[in-house]
Amino acid sequence: MKSLLFQFILIVAFQSYSSAQVINPIKWDFTSKKINENTVELKFAAKIDHGWHMYGMNIPPNGPVATSFIFDNESNIDFIDKIHSTKKPEVKYDSTFEMNVELYDREVVFVRKIKYKPGEKIEIKGSVTYMACDDSRCLPPKDENFHFQVEGTIEDKQKQEIIETKVTKEPNIENESNKRAEKDTTIIFQGTEENNSQIQSNQSIQNKKLSLWKIILKALLGGLLALLTPCVYPIIPLTVSFFMRETSRRKSFMDALFFGGSIVFIYTMIGFITGLTRIDLAYWIKTQQLPNIVFFLLFVALAASFFGAFELVLPSKLTNKIDQKADKGGFLGPFFMALATVFVSFSCVGPIAGIILGDALRGEILTPVIGMFAFSLTFALPFTLLAIFPQFMKKLPKSGGWLNSVKVFFAFIMLAFSMVFITNLQLSFITRDVVLAIEIVLFILLGMYFLGKIKFSHDSDLPYVSVPRTLLAIASFSFAVYMIPGMFGAPLKSISPFLPPKEGMQFDLTKNAITASISYNSQSACSDSAKYADFLHMPLGLKGYFDYNEALACAKDLNKPVLLDFAGHSCKNCKKMYSEVWSDPRVLKLLNENFVIAVLYTDDNTKLAEEDMVVSKIDNQVKNTIGKKFNDLQIDKFKTNTLPLYAILNHNEQVITDKQYYEYSPDIDSFIAFLQNGISNFKK
Repeated sequence: MKSLLFQFILIVAFQSYSSAQVINPIKWDFTSKKINENTVELKFAAKIDHGWHMYGMNIPPNGPVATSFIFDNESNIDFIDKIHSTKKPEVKYDSTFEMNVELYDREVVFVRKIKYKPGEKIEIKGSVTYMACDDSRCLPPKDENFHFQVEGTIEDKQKQEIIETKVTKEPNIENESNKRAEKDTTIIFQGTEENNSQIQSNQSIQNKKLSLWKIILKALLGGLLALLTPCVYPIIPLTVSFFMRETSRRKSFMDALFFGGSIVFIYTMIGFITGLTRIDLAYWIKTQQLPNIVFFLLFVALAASFFGAFELVLPSKLTNKIDQKADKGGFLGPFFMALATVFVSFSCVGPIAGIILGDALRGEILTPVIGMFAFSLTFALPFTLLAIFPQFMKKLPKSGGWLNSVKVFFAFIMLAFSMVFITNLQLSFITRDVVLAIEIVLFILLGMYFLGKIKFSHDSDLPYVSVPRTLLAIASFSFAVYMIPGMFGAPLKSISPFLPPKEGMQFDLTKNAITASISYNSQSACSDSAKYADFLHMPLGLKGYFDYNEALACAKDLNKPVLLDFAGHSCKNCKKMYSEVWSDPRVLKLLNENFVIAVLYTDDNTKLAEEDMVVSKIDNQVKNTIGKKFNDLQIDKFKTNTLPLYAILNHNEQVITDKQYYEYSPDIDSFIAFLQNGISNFKK
């Protein structure tokens, strides 16, 4: 009985520790390899847990912390090149920082080469600074020390002397020297490893499954959307009539099945080839000017074609050859009919398939295959069913005026989406307000088209406005009105990833709006000259402190609890909490009237005065910067390093809330409940 009780206590204790342990999703391995008799390549390999990412080496100002390497004795070492990664980072738009940032996931290797003389001993020390984030949280920047020892062998020195004097060496000595020259040098340091909890592992697997299902669902909907495009819908009757020529019902049935299977096969092979080559379309499009210019011109050309300016067709030689093959008997006919369908519909289907492939390439190698299989399945199914049951084709609406309206609708959407490619060019005159002005005009014109106020060359007369057209017009005008505040600085969170950053806007009326709405009382702070206030700033114009001891002293004077806000310059979820939760008037009122706020930056590299430095209780090292000091405080007091983290303390530095701390959750009501819980417990 005692043994069972002891095991139960151990299990509970382990689970409590696992749920609050310090997270370390990136493991480093430092190795070196001898290239030839006087060159060594240093390797810095990072393995990144699934669901996490690390930022690249080239991050714009005011962005997250970039990965950087510091060599303690760089001036004394003959480096051949600069440190660089062996793979290109993925570039994504970060709506929090409002900029494109470089990301690495899974694993990345950084390399740098050095020269040395045979027989020479070189010691290389330094550190790598990096920052890790997942979809819901960021960790403070972390330093990992590295230490290499490079030592030339005696054989290297002998070989060098022989080369210089042009003396031929004995074969057996030469072979032994070459073998030894290929060996790797000794590694002195390896990064420390900490096991993530089972909860985090399960969460990563669950996130991976959800991501795959999202791609499948998007692909299924994309296949249905492709059927309604003006390039596809009109050819359905023509394609189905091909199978109605067969006199044998069984032969027609088999041909229709093979036709549908061929469409699925063709699109799935596209996904397989893309997944096999791992061509990162998203990175290529976002970082290169040429593809962005090409895609912009392509989308504008397609829009002009759908407006009726001209007709886009495939080369006649290509279509004639495919048609000739389709007329052949056996299974070649249905296969080439499927190939012709794919070719003819590509001008409309291509952009939809490209979006699905772009999303799928962020997953495993088989993800593009699964995505394109799901897309082609819904795309091919109506063709196949109508070929098997041609009597249902009579119930389809005839392609006429309504289809031309669909064309014009797609034309407006393509023009609106083409602005994404212009934004990727990062031209100085393509600012956020310029893009929004164009988008607003486009959706106003689209609404006017649905109401019949604008008419194109292929449009038929519109005697009255139907209910569907009225609803679509309302949706278009509503979206245009939604974007208008963005011209003056509104965040427009739902579409901000597709817009340029707010910097460069001529009119931003939101900068001081929140600050002006706060009504301060006379007891909101003990002093207007808080430590570090000359370069650190409180969110939303609130008053507070950036030093733990200073905030605690003020709380005692004002008889208020302390709200600790462990934050970071590069913590995007911290900024989300400020913009989405703290900006709520109810939260602002509670913060201003009931707390002394201490915003403790865990990633600030400002050197501390000697009297402000502390010796860590965790590793006994001196913490000499603001970030290191408060990151150490967070780990020591709360046993976690995730950001953001909020805790409410009394004057005895004790946590007074029912739960130890509040982690990132953009839920206003739950954060208000957390604050009110701290207030009521402080008054007891």
